[in-house]
Amino acid sequence: MNRDKREQIFSILQAANPHPTTELEYSTPFELLVAVLLSAQATDVGVNKATRKLFPVANTPAAILALGPAGLEQHIKTIGLFRSKGKHLLETCAILLEKHNGEVPQDRESLESLPGVGRKTANVVLNTAFGQPTIAVDTHIFRVSNRTGIAPGKTVLEVEKRLERLIPAQFKQDAHHWLILHGRYVCKARTPDCPNCGIAHLCEFRRKTPERV
Repeated sequence: MNRDKREQIFSILQAANPHPTTELEYSTPFELLVAVLLSAQATDVGVNKATRKLFPVANTPAAILALGPAGLEQHIKTIGLFRSKGKHLLETCAILLEKHNGEVPQDRESLESLPGVGRKTANVVLNTAFGQPTIAVDTHIFRVSNRTGIAPGKTVLEVEKRLERLIPAQFKQDAHHWLILHGRYVCKARTPDCPNCGIAHLCEFRRKTPERV
């Protein structure tokens, strides 16, 4: 795929959704960190249901630590892998208080040193909370990048690096959200909705789904 086609694709996505953002609900960088940490192998809808109960009770590292394991688990037990996520979250809160004055760090190295925080989570926080043009490649972005031809790659890191290199600069800040939403609602895993896709005419996927009669 050439640069002109990529630029057209992101121009169309931008026109359809000028101010995209995460579907996770949060009001502070710490709340976002918590929500993303809890979202692994879970839906945003499921995480939001849990954090709507958790955040009014505890939305700072100190407050969550004060809940203790049992108290925290009561608020997040509807989320998959809640015990291991709760353990990581409590450990992360302790480190934030000990090393970062209770604030979420704004650099990748510090974020990735937190328990339960990998490269993808760090990228989401850096992009969404702190306005850095990072791209967190999840299953949706990996699929869309390969299927459309925007930035094909065999690994998540390879796709991330290609997206960073190939996406025109003016679109990098919001590209992460456009691609996730496109993969979640249009370019779906089992049956992409090609007839209702705004970028189908630019997409290089050869097996486009036909319009249903």
